[in-house]
Amino acid sequence: MSSEKFESLDDDFTSILDSLRERIERKIPNYSGEERKTAIRHAERNMEEANIIYQEMEEEAKVAPISARTQMLSKLRNYRREMDQLNRSMKKATTSSFGVSDTYGFERNDRAEASQRAKLMEGTQILNRTTDSIARSHQISAETDQIGVDTIDELGRQRDVLERTRDRLVDTDTNLSRSRKILKTMAMRVMTNKMILIVVILLELGILGVVVWWKFFKK
Repeated sequence: MSSEKFESLDDDFTSILDSLRERIERKIPNYSGEERKTAIRHAERNMEEANIIYQEMEEEAKVAPISARTQMLSKLRNYRREMDQLNRSMKKATTSSFGVSDTYGFERNDRAEASQRAKLMEGTQILNRTTDSIARSHQISAETDQIGVDTIDELGRQRDVLERTRDRLVDTDTNLSRSRKILKTMAMRVMTNKMILIVVILLELGILGVVVWWKFFKK
């Protein structure tokens, strides 16, 4: 078996069945009076405890792995047949050797205890469903926490990427400012060179004009 809880419940269940079997087969038929009534009440409590544990074992078998589930369900079917047989034997033992008044009294006790057992079993089922719901809520909470942690990590990585991008943009802006300054300096030099060239050309033209005038028109 793969479920430790199932194995523990199995041990409790077989122990209760052994006690129930002893009361039905040995004590109830051989006792009389108050001892017999006490033995019957104990046997009924054993049957009630066996039903509760059987339901818990069924719940464990439902969630067990497939490899172990088949073996668990097979064992539960055998236990159900044994419980039905013990229940029939107990009914025979409790109704034999009693008068009408005793039988009627036990029928009333049976109905009252059956009602109590039904309420107890219903409460156990509600408790099991509540436990399953809490377990599912814990699982969802754990998954939500993990998603939150993953989201925070992803946001941290994105923040690092954005900071590196911002730093690169700052560097790029600095380089562009330097480039603009260099271009402005080059443009000023080009304009200065042009002005100097124009002045030189004008000077050369003036000198050429003076030379021509001196040579051809001064005579």
